[in-house]
Amino acid sequence: MSQELRWIVCKRALRVIFVFSLCVTLSACATGGSLHVASGQGNLKAMEAALNAGADPNEHKGKMTNIIDGWTPAGWGGPPLHHAAYYCQDKAAALLIAKGADVNALGGGDLTALHRAAFRDCEKVIRLLLENGANINARDAVYRDGYTPLEWAALAGARRAVRALVENGADPEAAIFKIKTGNQHLDKSLHPEAALQLLSVFAGQNKRTGQAAEPKGTPEGIRPAIVSDIDELPSAKATPDKKAYAIVIGIERYRQSLPRADFADRDAAVVVKYLENTLGYPGENIITLTNDRALQSDFAKYFEKWLPNHVEPGSRVFIYYSGHGAPDPKTGGAYLVPYDGDPTFITETGYSLNRMYAALGKLPAKEIIVVLDSCFSGSGGRSVLARGARPLVMNLQTATVLPKNMTVMAASSGEQISSTYHEKGHGLFTYFLLKGIKDGDVLTSDGALRMDDLYGYVKPQVERIARRQYNNEQTPQLIRGK
Repeated sequence: MSQELRWIVCKRALRVIFVFSLCVTLSACATGGSLHVASGQGNLKAMEAALNAGADPNEHKGKMTNIIDGWTPAGWGGPPLHHAAYYCQDKAAALLIAKGADVNALGGGDLTALHRAAFRDCEKVIRLLLENGANINARDAVYRDGYTPLEWAALAGARRAVRALVENGADPEAAIFKIKTGNQHLDKSLHPEAALQLLSVFAGQNKRTGQAAEPKGTPEGIRPAIVSDIDELPSAKATPDKKAYAIVIGIERYRQSLPRADFADRDAAVVVKYLENTLGYPGENIITLTNDRALQSDFAKYFEKWLPNHVEPGSRVFIYYSGHGAPDPKTGGAYLVPYDGDPTFITETGYSLNRMYAALGKLPAKEIIVVLDSCFSGSGGRSVLARGARPLVMNLQTATVLPKNMTVMAASSGEQISSTYHEKGHGLFTYFLLKGIKDGDVLTSDGALRMDDLYGYVKPQVERIARRQYNNEQTPQLIRGK
């Protein structure tokens, strides 16, 4: 197949994914309102008439069932502004905004109007939306972990859209990293190589300022991408093990006003790549929970329901957590802090290590590995503490009794903090964990981890960098079941 034909197929596939019940004509819209149809057609007179008759500019029409370009899922509609954005109707979009349309309203798949305009290369609409406060870093829910308007524009080959977004502060280097590390979840017919080539034209440069694009001052801001040696996967690939299951959690930002756990979501993304490529965990057997998709209810759902429903005798289980930990000042218990966690009410909003170990201990797996790039003292780093409480000293080695089939590797001892390796763009512990898997002799012939060897690689490296560069004591822990 020629490169040109492959690109046509790629764009066709993207249209199949993105045309979420948007109406081409009035007759094609079985249940869509007249304002939605008129907005997509750019019919300003019909829009005015509908608005004057009381039409809601923010009404979500979600039950459209027309078939466009082969397939459209019922129930994935959107407000009128999404129709105007998708069909590049800038005047219609301006009218809707003037009448109170929410530029950041979500449609099906958590897409915004900016996502749709970016995908369709609608430069005028993109600039209009951004001028009126559209979130340039919004992430959808079409694929795991979500994609920004810039990332979808690149995947669609929308050069004008990419340029407009970069000029307004979108970070092409962050988009490059996202597509490189997340493309295993994209539709198999897509070709992210073309998207990466397009983004590389703009990488490192913000056309408006002449400097690298900086993250916005919003919770959704994206840090400029840092590429380290471990982001390039080992060349050897493991044979997929259908009985291997993993839960990977990375929480950098929180709903509460907590310090960022720098690079935690990026840690998770790269761990997923290593699990699939190097350790033989099939992508469909990996649950990835990052940021606002890592609620306390998600922890309970996947640890206490999903794993028991899938794990069988002979299975391997891998758990990875990167984010804040917190102690319970009353009991000294250690808690993982979900996205909606609050250290002041940690027993009500956190997820305790004992609860997690208890759930894992019920599984019939032959091997359970738990990796924690967090700390639980409340002294800083990747730990948080309720206001007014004092840091604690806890012994993770004696905090709980693990079953024989479980091994836990933690980033630090109970009284220490877990550092961030800023120049590598990862947690210090996670960086050397992956470095050991990549460069150390820590794998068996069938792709399983030799945890003693991995720990022997990680521990001295983490201790050395923590002491030399951060003046900290950080000693990773290896805890085996009895």
